[in-house]
Amino acid sequence: MSARRILALIGTAALFLGLFAGCNYKSFYQKSKQDYASRASNDPKMSGVRSYGKTTGDPKQHENKYFEYSSALSNKVADLPGINTAIVFLTDKNAYVGILTDWTATGAEARGGQRSHEQDNTGTTEGVYNVSNGSSKWSNRQVSTPYNSYFSHKDSMDLSTELRQVIGNTVRSAFPRAQEVHISANREYVNQSLEFAKVAWLKKPMAPLLADFNTLVQFTFGNSDKPPIPLYLKPEKGSPSPAR
Repeated sequence: MSARRILALIGTAALFLGLFAGCNYKSFYQKSKQDYASRASNDPKMSGVRSYGKTTGDPKQHENKYFEYSSALSNKVADLPGINTAIVFLTDKNAYVGILTDWTATGAEARGGQRSHEQDNTGTTEGVYNVSNGSSKWSNRQVSTPYNSYFSHKDSMDLSTELRQVIGNTVRSAFPRAQEVHISANREYVNQSLEFAKVAWLKKPMAPLLADFNTLVQFTFGNSDKPPIPLYLKPEKGSPSPAR
């Protein structure tokens, strides 16, 4: 076979592979577990009904009768690409998910590529925690801080619909009776959720905290204008009120 013939075959093969790759790139992009940015109507991650957010229209949806922390689901959601931390609570009606994101997946933020997280992590390059005052100290109480932390997002709409759909599907696969699955990466919500999780980790009863939990989720996901008070600012029963 002539050299010209061989080069012609190579060129044809290269063209075919290029066209094949181009045709399949979009499909690969949509199916990738590392990507939440595709907005195509046939994206398999968006198949089925919406799995997150308000779906029932019940104004009393967040009046839960009990709640519990789920370590299994917290770990399962935290294992998803793009998520570093997850705190999941289950109730008689709903599932509530608090997350922090990281850089292990693309498209987690929904604002057209603009950063929507609440953190300033520039201090890491200067060897400090708080870049605004040069402090190297931070409080270990909170899992999400304004500086050098994994990423929180003030509004749930700052998270892509794909990311929320994948989280919703993940939760519903293990907790199918959930009427609604609510997801937030809001820094205050995640930090306050951590306080409830700490109670569960210490194997203390959760029932006495039901009213506090409902206040938190009603304010975050419902229409309540009553701000929740973090548990660490509330005195335990039988203890004196904290000094003001």
